[in-house]
Amino acid sequence: MKGEKTMAVKQISVFLENRPGKLAEFVELLRGHGIDMRALSVAEAADFGVLRTIVSDPEKAQRVLAKAGFISAVTPVLAVAVSDEPGALYNILEILKGAEINLEYCYAFTTRKDEGAYMVFRVADDRIPETAELLGRNGIRTIAQEDIYGL
Repeated sequence: MKGEKTMAVKQISVFLENRPGKLAEFVELLRGHGIDMRALSVAEAADFGVLRTIVSDPEKAQRVLAKAGFISAVTPVLAVAVSDEPGALYNILEILKGAEINLEYCYAFTTRKDEGAYMVFRVADDRIPETAELLGRNGIRTIAQEDIYGL
């Protein structure tokens, strides 16, 4: 429906060569084009790392990265507000486990506005709407693409 917010957030995944300066080159490229990062995770392998990021303008970032020769892809993920208290993440994971929803990976990010805890959760594409609805029914807030930059 037009005007309806989607709970999926566009994450950009980038393959970075595992050598000195490659991450700085990536960050400089975004900075030079006025693209702000809201979340960042890097997982390394032997020769390449996988950088995952939520940026202010995913479409522009994709164009800029492609032009600069970076291999990247857009992946839908969920951004979730997590209570900043012991056991909060466990409670979310138990909800997902009870619904047999596999969490492929997750990482945390901070905000400018409050001291809340936020996480990015990757579940299968076809389970994103169900997961967002399930979390909402259990009092856990998911953040829409349109709202993530206002945090």
